[in-house]
Amino acid sequence: MVWGCCGLGLQHPFILKTAMKTGFLILSLLCGTLLCYSQTGISVSPPRVYFEVRPGQTGTEKVSVTNVSKTTVLDLAISLADWAYNENGDNLVLPADSLPNSFAKWVTVSEGSYFSLKPGETRDLTVNIAVPAALNPESPVYTALLFVTQMNPLDDINAQGSKIKVSVRSGIKLYYRPPGLAKVKKIEITNLKFDPAAGNMILTFQSLGNIWTDGVIYTDLLNTGTGKSIKIEETAFLTLPGDKRVVKIPLPKNLAKGNYTATIMMDFGSDSEMEAAELKFTYE
Repeated sequence: MVWGCCGLGLQHPFILKTAMKTGFLILSLLCGTLLCYSQTGISVSPPRVYFEVRPGQTGTEKVSVTNVSKTTVLDLAISLADWAYNENGDNLVLPADSLPNSFAKWVTVSEGSYFSLKPGETRDLTVNIAVPAALNPESPVYTALLFVTQMNPLDDINAQGSKIKVSVRSGIKLYYRPPGLAKVKKIEITNLKFDPAAGNMILTFQSLGNIWTDGVIYTDLLNTGTGKSIKIEETAFLTLPGDKRVVKIPLPKNLAKGNYTATIMMDFGSDSEMEAAELKFTYE
């Protein structure tokens, strides 16, 4: 039996830390509107929810869940988990309250843990948080993950003609920071090197700010022998405070042999600075 876990409304795939049993395979796919097999799926909006509530107070945000199927009633369950980025920028999913900056235990949903959606129906969920009066001063932000999971898997036929069970699951990232603090975005490049065996450059950097920071990495190559300039495809990144990241930047196919200077520019939306690095290497 195969369970399809379709789309989490994110830019990077989740790595699901779950126990796998014989005969079960959990699939994590990326879809904007979540369509899995037979047009069965869930659409959630927004995919990220931000809370800024003073310690000791409560806050509320709305999340819309839509059954995109035209024929199937979906029985859905709500659950909470933790999430974080690994050094490659992938999303790790862990049990609720397992991370030091988790706020899953603060979260409740007014509509309860179970509900059903008719074909095409949309339901607004009220997501509440109750912030403790005392917060950890070493955690500038807190995170949690709200899952909406189909509880009535459906029969379908896969590409090989085998009968399978299909279910869908969607995750909404929850993010909290105390209000009143100056928002600081700061990225620091710690290393840039050339890996000749793999044919790529390896960029290492850290997020030293106090908010969720996203941006784009721009890379230019200059062949110092011919003067030819080559632009490499941009790379997007997402980080939480304290994250360390390793990004592999592949060199273009059929790159001519020679001596090169690579210039890396990181634009992360800061009004005051961009981070940059330069590397000289020989491609043989």
